[in-house]
Amino acid sequence: MIPIWGDERRRPINLGGAASPAPSHAAILDQAKARRQEREDNRRREESAVRVQAWWRGVKETKLVKAEMKRVFVGDVEGIRGLRCLVLVGRDEEVLAMWSAAMVDEQTLFRLATGPDQASWLVLIRQTSFLLLQSVADSPKSPYATAHLKVLKHLLAPSTGGVLGAEAPALAQDITTYLLKHDLYAHLERAIRSIPIEAKSAPALPLLVSLTTSPLSAFTSTTASYHQCLLLLFTHILTIPLLPNRLPLASLTEFSSRLPLFSLGILAPSIPLLINNPSLSTPGSKINIVANLIAFTPPRYPTLPAAALDTYLYLLTTLMNALPINSLDPPVPGTKSSNPSSSWATAAADDDSDSETESHSLARVSIVSSFTPKPSPPPALDPRTQKRLSTIPDVKHLNALLSASHRHPSTQLSLVSFFLSLGTVWPARRERVLSTLVVYTGGGLVRELYRGFVRASPLGRDDNPGSLMDPSYASSWPPLLFLADLYTQSLLTMGDDEFFSSASTTAPTAPRNPLTLDELTAFSRKLLNIAFTLYWREDQTNVQEGGVPGVNLKWEGVREKVTKCLQAIHARDSRKPFTPPGHWLVSSQIDMQSFVEAAVFEEQQIEQPTGSRPLSKRQVAYMSPRLGVLNNIPFAIPFEVRVSIFRNFVVNDMVSRGVDRHRRTGRTRVSVRRGSVAQDGFDKLEGADLKAPIEITFIDQFGQEEAGIDGGGVFKEFFTSLCKEVFDTDRGLWLANKKNELYPNPHAYATEQHSLSWYRFIGRILGKAMYEGILVDVAFAGFFLAKWLGKQKSFLDDLASLDPDLYQGLIFLKHYTGNPEDLSLNFTVAVEEFGLTKTIDLIPDGSNVAVTRENRLQYIQLVSHYRLSKQIKQQSEAFFEGLLEMIDTKWLRMFNQQEVQILLGGVNSPVDLEDLRKHTNYGGLYDDKEETITTFWNVVDSFDQEQRRALLRFVTSCSRPPLLGFKELVPNFAIRDAGQDEQRLPTASTCVNLLKLPRYKNEDVLREKLLQAIHAGAGFDLS
Repeated sequence: MIPIWGDERRRPINLGGAASPAPSHAAILDQAKARRQEREDNRRREESAVRVQAWWRGVKETKLVKAEMKRVFVGDVEGIRGLRCLVLVGRDEEVLAMWSAAMVDEQTLFRLATGPDQASWLVLIRQTSFLLLQSVADSPKSPYATAHLKVLKHLLAPSTGGVLGAEAPALAQDITTYLLKHDLYAHLERAIRSIPIEAKSAPALPLLVSLTTSPLSAFTSTTASYHQCLLLLFTHILTIPLLPNRLPLASLTEFSSRLPLFSLGILAPSIPLLINNPSLSTPGSKINIVANLIAFTPPRYPTLPAAALDTYLYLLTTLMNALPINSLDPPVPGTKSSNPSSSWATAAADDDSDSETESHSLARVSIVSSFTPKPSPPPALDPRTQKRLSTIPDVKHLNALLSASHRHPSTQLSLVSFFLSLGTVWPARRERVLSTLVVYTGGGLVRELYRGFVRASPLGRDDNPGSLMDPSYASSWPPLLFLADLYTQSLLTMGDDEFFSSASTTAPTAPRNPLTLDELTAFSRKLLNIAFTLYWREDQTNVQEGGVPGVNLKWEGVREKVTKCLQAIHARDSRKPFTPPGHWLVSSQIDMQSFVEAAVFEEQQIEQPTGSRPLSKRQVAYMSPRLGVLNNIPFAIPFEVRVSIFRNFVVNDMVSRGVDRHRRTGRTRVSVRRGSVAQDGFDKLEGADLKAPIEITFIDQFGQEEAGIDGGGVFKEFFTSLCKEVFDTDRGLWLANKKNELYPNPHAYATEQHSLSWYRFIGRILGKAMYEGILVDVAFAGFFLAKWLGKQKSFLDDLASLDPDLYQGLIFLKHYTGNPEDLSLNFTVAVEEFGLTKTIDLIPDGSNVAVTRENRLQYIQLVSHYRLSKQIKQQSEAFFEGLLEMIDTKWLRMFNQQEVQILLGGVNSPVDLEDLRKHTNYGGLYDDKEETITTFWNVVDSFDQEQRRALLRFVTSCSRPPLLGFKELVPNFAIRDAGQDEQRLPTASTCVNLLKLPRYKNEDVLREKLLQAIHAGAGFDLS
């Protein structure tokens, strides 16, 4: 019945008698619109009322029908009518509980499956099974959940010896297929997750676990349904966090035994689909699969078939490649990680060196890149998950994987990809993994990688260096990158004797380089082509942000790995060349003249805020491709070209500062006493701008200023005298190795504030020498020079020049064939000072950590690192602080250790007499045709190289010629007449590189007097 809502429809009648004013046209339209809207509202109200009344009648009727059906069901619980009523009633927990309690017995459950009602029963039982599944998923801890699960277990895995007989498998397949279409595994996942982890005694849990694998027994492994079940098992069950911790022991054993790991091979084509499944959209779900797989799979390694092992490794690799860096080792919430490499924030920091983390050497004074956004922090992990994940890089696990892969060589590529992804996503454990592999494969893995995968790789070929980013090369990257990592790690503890050994020169059991020198030459050329291509790209944004196909790395990460290995190999070649001439150069790929001009221009464009830390190598590479090459792989450019660029950088810096070395005004004047050159220089140059010209005035022994104007020569004399004093090892700041190469004294008093101030001053003075192009006759130890450049890698071989006895001891330990624990070593180092010996831990609680076969390479590396770096850390930092006031970090990184030494002291090469003669100036009565001068050059021409170097030292205070020839000697080499007294010896003013040569008439006399002067050091003249 439709109600009458009022008299809204009656036409309004005016009975007042008075005439109303005529409405306007707009008013008439508004009234018509309002009446139309009113009628529409009334119509909607009437329709709504009809629907509400119909719904209410339906609800009442449904309740009556359901009540009647429940009455019928109660009267026929085990019959077909009762089953039909149950399905029609739907999710009524009381009815479901009553039915499942009656059907727990398998005989009763399947009684109707073979009779005349078979077809109806099959349709109804499918729907009933889904109702039971929904009920369990919603309330797995309810009292009736156990009965529901027992019924489901009978339905999904009926006994073939029961009522159904041979029809049991077909029925199981039918019901399983139906439930799979209705999200069987999603419901099981929800049910298991709903049970607290600690509630292992929940009665429903064993039945739920059994149901997770029952569908797999319903199909053969070759069917699409089996493949679907396996895929769903991974996406829904193995993503459950702490799955092994949730299960009682019996269920854990059952699940582990029924997990179809042997059939994993069929899953290989679907792994990309699995990774992109919405169930795995978060890093946490991927980590859960990794942790659960590691809990169940390792015991099966010895028996897994090749296809299953290969797919397993592929799956783990793909999962880890999809994780953010450091996801497997995030910081504990509320705490500060003690290990910077295990902190997620480190992923955003620029780490372009593996120098000591606490050092402020050039490699470590990097800042967070302003070009790369900070990554989001990884999810916090349960400590139990972290503990399970920690077994992945464990020695036993890695060895088990290696053994399994050796049984199935076809899996080696997948194993290598796994190792690479593990080290990438878990950088804090990368060195541990690499060290373990170095120890346990004895170089064999390096050889297998190179000869089996990298040697024939299309990457880095000379004929096609620019196609690196071709997606078709995806499978070629993992072995090459992992080989680069592994070989770099090997070199950290490989002495030069081992590096240059070969199978033909050593006994079969003797340690040797896993790669021949020819193989290293080819391998390093591949690396060089790859690195140069990535640094040389104008589009550095793609290098920073573009991902490598199939690898969890940006192209920038590829470049860093390749560069580190390349630098390590080049360092060996620099000490003892084994590559052919021109091997490291890319001169054929670029025009050097334009390269120099562009590099100088790009350096001018880089503006760095005053007082900020030096730009890292990564930042430089982003801002300038040419400076990126010069800062990371400088050896690709000829040394002479780089020196020319360096000089251009200095000139540009002078221009930008308004410095004019030839201008007499505006100079800093400093007076120094002849007997206290070092102390006065230290006191009076503190705070002075050493990039500006410094005018030195010497004070003689009577306190009077010496006559003369400093045009540069007096400063050189001051500088030469200063260096002789400050680098005298008797002063206690420096020590010398057996090659008379200097390094900071590691003694405790060298770390006192006064000593550190001296190191800082010396750094500034040496920086001034490099800035001005003044050669210094001092040689530094290679490991100390490496710290200048941020390239100190604690090479074991560097230790030989510092402590030969310790070096031999570590070599013995490295190759010891017995049990290293018999040697009773621990992770400590003994230091003797003032006659007392103290023990220092190399790692926390190192005195209680024994050196074993597994960790001995780590011990060797830490001992070397301590002696080469940590002992002189503060001294080096102070020295570098002063040096960097004068020389930009970018400039220094263009050179290696040997080249920096050449910049400081000139090239240790034969004295080119023609070049010297061409750039010699004459004074007084001399010119190039004068008789004494002609005789002089004839005599010098007869000198051997040692005698020529002695002459050079006598005149210039440095025995080595300038790198770019004598045209670079400032001021030029000069000869001036010193009178007619032939009994006088020649003298020299080293401050202005001037030889004062008497006018000898006889060649023999000239030779005798000159040799006497240069070897006796006689005739030094300050006038």
